[in-house]
Amino acid sequence: MPSASDPGRGDRSLVLVCMPFMDDRRPSLQAGLLSAVAEAHGFAATTLHANLDFAAGLGVDMYRALADNSGHLVGDWLFSLEAFGAAAPDPRHTFLDLHAEDLAAVLDLPVDRLRDRLLRIRRDDVPAYLDALVEAYPWDRFRTVGFTSTFQQNAASIALARRLKRRDPELFTLFGGANFDAPMGQEWVRTVDSIDAAVIGEADTALPLLLAALADGGDLDAVPGLARRRAGRVVTGPPVRPLQNLDDLPMPDYDEYFRRAENLRLQPRTASRAVHLPLETARGCWWGMKHHCTFCGLNGEAMRFRSKSARRVLDELAHQTRRYGSFRFEAVDNILDTHYFRTLFPALVESGAHYEIFYEVKANVSRAQLELLADAGVTQIQPGIESFSSQVLGLMRKGVTAAQNVNLLRWARHYGIDVNWNLLWGFPGESAQDCSAQADALRHFWHLAPPGDAGRLTLERFSPLFTDRDGILRDLRPAPAYAQVYPAGIDLDRVAYFFRGEMAGALHDDDYKPLREAVADWREAWQGDAGPPVLEYRQAPHYVQIYDGRQKENEGTYVLEGPTADLYLACCDRPVTAAAVHERLGLRGPVDEVRHVLNEFAEAGLVFRDGPRNVALAVPVHRP
Repeated sequence: MPSASDPGRGDRSLVLVCMPFMDDRRPSLQAGLLSAVAEAHGFAATTLHANLDFAAGLGVDMYRALADNSGHLVGDWLFSLEAFGAAAPDPRHTFLDLHAEDLAAVLDLPVDRLRDRLLRIRRDDVPAYLDALVEAYPWDRFRTVGFTSTFQQNAASIALARRLKRRDPELFTLFGGANFDAPMGQEWVRTVDSIDAAVIGEADTALPLLLAALADGGDLDAVPGLARRRAGRVVTGPPVRPLQNLDDLPMPDYDEYFRRAENLRLQPRTASRAVHLPLETARGCWWGMKHHCTFCGLNGEAMRFRSKSARRVLDELAHQTRRYGSFRFEAVDNILDTHYFRTLFPALVESGAHYEIFYEVKANVSRAQLELLADAGVTQIQPGIESFSSQVLGLMRKGVTAAQNVNLLRWARHYGIDVNWNLLWGFPGESAQDCSAQADALRHFWHLAPPGDAGRLTLERFSPLFTDRDGILRDLRPAPAYAQVYPAGIDLDRVAYFFRGEMAGALHDDDYKPLREAVADWREAWQGDAGPPVLEYRQAPHYVQIYDGRQKENEGTYVLEGPTADLYLACCDRPVTAAAVHERLGLRGPVDEVRHVLNEFAEAGLVFRDGPRNVALAVPVHRP
């Protein structure tokens, strides 16, 4: 059999595999980009979205339910027997005893049916899927098989690599992705024989250097960030230097995804596609470089912020739309580059293009910026709202206020931008008053988009709460599910991403009951056939009508006239203080009179009061 470095072996050097449980509804940016990087350096490469085969066999509803709930590691548990064989833990399926009830609620299945279904998947569907994948795909054409692994892709990727190495020991298996950031990657390499090497960090530079070294018999030790076993220990190449000019990257190649998805009938064969194409316009987080949010474990060791030029983004949007027939894009950036408000978005408006784009944004965007986003084709955003307490937001180091969060939800609804956001609690220093004040305020927000998720924060590796844990966390340990997935020889403290622990200064779960109930009521109000609740205003000079349809029992119309109407409108664009309103309107009376009126508005639920700042809650009926 030819060796892995034999240049005569096959007509392609690399296949990048995407395993379950990545979302089947869109291609992998990592695989699509790195295959294009390899091609740009002269190496034949392709992708294999093998997750699609499992989704098609399992049924997309079940697959997506499992893929969308990564915290329990159920996806990894399903593949652990095939990944680790006799060394796999949990032969008696105690994982289901611990998590079945929670999973049944999430997956909307009776507990007994869920247990039976998951056991059949683990015992029957997973081995059959892996066997078919090994037999049907032409693995002999490749020198190197790469796996990109994030969240619940680890066990499935290891399971396939194990089968491939058993079939062909000379095949070179390469792993990378967020699950292989340091120190996780080094521990996986140390303990899993089917992993020949892993790239720790960004692979744009390392991958072509590795492929060249394999082809030419070069020095693997010189490959940046490459971790591999040597003489009984793990050695890692020089540190990866993050790519500075993202414009140098090629366009991601998603051809294989669409061919495979259409062949499996997961996507229709049509010239006009509705897939949200992954779009990378920036890496890192400019806010995290200054003030890393305490709970956030994203970016690992690659916090430095870099972004593509507006010209490159415009070119990429047009190129990918023409190539794949979809106008929909999902930016994978952790935070929007604010320079784009002066460069990219005005250019998108001027272009007249009909893109639909998702972006993650910082929650302090203004009304004018939200209007520009809507005009430019940004139809969905994920802002870091997290709380409606400025005190708690300060504990998180969010750099925004509760009033700014409310204002974003108002103007996003007005301009037709869907908002995906979460509400978090459980931070050190949070008080019962912080919790109860939020619960009281939420009943006034029913006309705004409710949170997608709400609950206690999760302890994540790389977050400041994790890295600066001395004096904050006690009894820190990996989440319990890891022990039911990975063998005893793997140091879970080094590979886990989710952790549990006792947090000093955090409230008990019972203290959050009013907040949980307020969130449940808010969500329920958006479930009816009558459409979401409304709180909207119409205005004329010195005259305002506010229709309140948030709760049917309190439905009615407020009429404001003269200075009172002017005062309300002065709070509509952005949060303001009573003194600022007094100065803006040129009022002659004392500022306390303004405060009194604002207090009355707040008592009626027409204004949200955040310390000295006030912001109107009603949304205009028509776009100006």
